[in-house]
Amino acid sequence: MPNLLLLIAGRRRPRPDASCLPVEAPSTDAVFLVLRRMRAPFVLLIALFAVAVAGLALIPGEDGDGNTVRMTVFDAFYFMSYTATTIGFGELPHEFTIPQRMWVTASISSSVIGWAYSIGVLFSLMQDTSFQDALAVARFRRKVNRIREPFVVVAGYGRAGRQLCHNLDALGRHTVVVDASRKRIDRLAADQLATDVPALEGDVHNPTLLEMAGVLRPNCEAVVALTSDDDANLAVVITSRLLRPGLPVIARCDDRRIAERMRDFEPRAVINPFDLYGERLLLSLRQPTSAQLLTWLMSPPGSPLPERQEQLTDGRWLVCADGPFGEEIAADLHGAGLDVTLVDPADGNPDVSDVVGLVAGAEADTTNLALAAHTRDYNPTVHLVVRQHHHSNAPLVDAFEPDSVFSPNDLVVRESLAWVVTPLFRSFLDHVRAQDDDWASAVLGRLLANCGEATPHGALVRIDAEVAPAVVRWMDRGRTLTVGDLTRDPENRDAGLGAVPVLLVRGVHRTFLPEASEALERGDRLVMLGSELALDLLTLTLHYDRTLTYLVTGVDEPSSWVWRRLRASG
Repeated sequence: MPNLLLLIAGRRRPRPDASCLPVEAPSTDAVFLVLRRMRAPFVLLIALFAVAVAGLALIPGEDGDGNTVRMTVFDAFYFMSYTATTIGFGELPHEFTIPQRMWVTASISSSVIGWAYSIGVLFSLMQDTSFQDALAVARFRRKVNRIREPFVVVAGYGRAGRQLCHNLDALGRHTVVVDASRKRIDRLAADQLATDVPALEGDVHNPTLLEMAGVLRPNCEAVVALTSDDDANLAVVITSRLLRPGLPVIARCDDRRIAERMRDFEPRAVINPFDLYGERLLLSLRQPTSAQLLTWLMSPPGSPLPERQEQLTDGRWLVCADGPFGEEIAADLHGAGLDVTLVDPADGNPDVSDVVGLVAGAEADTTNLALAAHTRDYNPTVHLVVRQHHHSNAPLVDAFEPDSVFSPNDLVVRESLAWVVTPLFRSFLDHVRAQDDDWASAVLGRLLANCGEATPHGALVRIDAEVAPAVVRWMDRGRTLTVGDLTRDPENRDAGLGAVPVLLVRGVHRTFLPEASEALERGDRLVMLGSELALDLLTLTLHYDRTLTYLVTGVDEPSSWVWRRLRASG
């Protein structure tokens, strides 16, 4: 089931004055390699053929009357063309003499040797790594150049990159993949994706690789760096920023120092899964209603409202983790003023008798599940946070039903999708994080009253001739349309549609939760949340003049031309 973030269309466009810097084309070319490696075989074949033709033209022959005849150069060339190439057409200009037959025999033997040598060199060339790389580059370039729709360049096809490509493919979005591992590129070829994804093996530190991937093409809408090397992700950010200023770049980074260097180049987002989860965990501790609202909105449409977590700050927290994750989470909890103890999972099962929360954050999923099971047996009331390292173990973690799951790859993919596919709705979620619990409680109540207790669907309404033709025609007549008009039920204008506008974007200005009296203008973008039926009814309002007229004025105009004429005459 798709995530709500994926159901709202919308993206930022590069600045119109963004300049594109030229990049030197790669030196490996398949045609050049063929000509260079096949030069000696070609010269040998031409020389053998030329000598054979010259000798056959110079050696005298006899006709049926015993007269001496000589073949012209053209006749000799014609004969050797079908003989030396082993076609054997069989047409003879006259009966050959013994010297001519001996010469033809020697010519055929030498041509067979020449062809065998040439074919051997050609097969050797086809097995050559540089030639295969040149062919791969040529195929990659052709595939990228054939893409006419907007596409996303994904650097890194590990667990997170693979999951991101599958999600984008499910949305019908095109992707281009570059990765340093040939094994991962081969795995991409075996994945059953709906679109043909161009993929190339190479080092992303080389700017030429990203140029070939299409970052300079106008239909490239974003670059996502998801390699396991933070320095490589930094290289992607730098290259994209310098070659194509204004192009949205999203990068994963676990190192704070490298993340600061990335931000100097103004990417759209730098995603540190440890920091991100720490912030969400703290939000659930400090502002449980805001955390409840965020979790609900980021769940798949139709998901029930999660329970509100409370009373998690009165007591000791135990972080049983190794590596940077444990240090990050412990530091975040310490910063919130909590009593936190950091222990090593290798030391065995800790004492959980007096803790209110436990974070099982070892590198191994089995260790985390064992720690969580031990904790639940000895203290069933503990708030359990389980780290899930491998996506394949998701069924096991879900079956255990912990209170919270930290999956770095899932978190990175979800954030990347939000920034690429639904940046406007993503900004609304950031706004939710910045508000207090009272504000979140009011918004949650409004959404529940209008949309029900299931996670609402989302839609981006653009006030233009493509998405809202009836609205544009209405405005072209000099009439006013408000946000509240779009939230009326087309069947009964006095009833609500069951949808809530959460964000209005006009130019660079953003209005969160706009008032119903807010007048709309052409070019506005409006993010709406509501039930699937409500958003379908909203489409009727956007496309049909009669429906829009009824919602604004209360006048139900006749739909047919005859009835309109009769009403006008009456």
